[in-house]
Amino acid sequence: MPQGGADGEALSPTQPFPTHVPALTSQTISTDDALSPLPELRRSSCERQFTEARNEGLFTPPSVRGTLEFPFTGGGVNWGSAAFDPVRQILYANTGRAVHLIRLIPRAEAAGYNPPPGHDFGQQRGAPFAMSRAVAMSPLGLLCNKPPWGEMVAVDLKAGKILWRSTVGTTEDLAPLGAPLPWGAPLVNGLAVTAGGLVFTGAMDAYLRAFDARSGKELWQGRLPVPGVANPMTYLWKGEQYVAIGAGGHSEAGTSIGDSVVAFRLARPGEAPTLWSRTIDRPGGRFFGASAVIGIGIAALVIASLRWRRRRRITQS
Repeated sequence: MPQGGADGEALSPTQPFPTHVPALTSQTISTDDALSPLPELRRSSCERQFTEARNEGLFTPPSVRGTLEFPFTGGGVNWGSAAFDPVRQILYANTGRAVHLIRLIPRAEAAGYNPPPGHDFGQQRGAPFAMSRAVAMSPLGLLCNKPPWGEMVAVDLKAGKILWRSTVGTTEDLAPLGAPLPWGAPLVNGLAVTAGGLVFTGAMDAYLRAFDARSGKELWQGRLPVPGVANPMTYLWKGEQYVAIGAGGHSEAGTSIGDSVVAFRLARPGEAPTLWSRTIDRPGGRFFGASAVIGIGIAALVIASLRWRRRRRITQS
């Protein structure tokens, strides 16, 4: 295990690692994993953050220099809990792939320290160091590590192997202009598995999703007023099945914020999704719809301008 902690720290030379079930997400990060939109022009901000911080893998101790924590403190898998199918002995878990930059601040400097926006700050009074923590982000407001940033993983606990993994979520509620990049989002919420073979989960974009429990294929999305960063549940009422989730968003992640509980009912015989739900209320629907309206507007202005110029030339002649 990495050694050389802060003054006064005693670090363990070993740590236990599971052997039957493989790691559900990658456990190392390097500059090769940094998000760099234009690597041929200059070293990206993310590459600089990765290079300047201490990074020796899992259990690298916090440092005054700054230490990369990957997976970040919200997971991997350690926040929203997993779901378990007791019949098939399959565990379903959401995983998050983001990087924390953790820095120790000597006590003498902590009193007047003013953390930058987006940084957690712990005074840790009585300890020789205060602590600053921030998710490594690019200037575009995207995570510094390459996607996928959130995945659902199915694990066969008997065989000790991963059956499938599926990217969950888009950048619709996080990226500039609401661009719905299908890169996933860090998942800090739990999920629910049903006897009928579905796995439900929320994400950092405003959709409740259903996945095929056997294949991991995404089958359905239900639009929410804001992201449902919560554990879904399912229940019966008057003989019909519902799935519900709390939709409140996530203030620290920068998503839209609300205060709703939303429930969806299983379709009755003969019912079909509306045109709106099949087009606008889909990941990217609003973005592409707005883009189409803007494109039509620009085209109309160009056509009107050309017609005006043509009439002006005719009049002048």
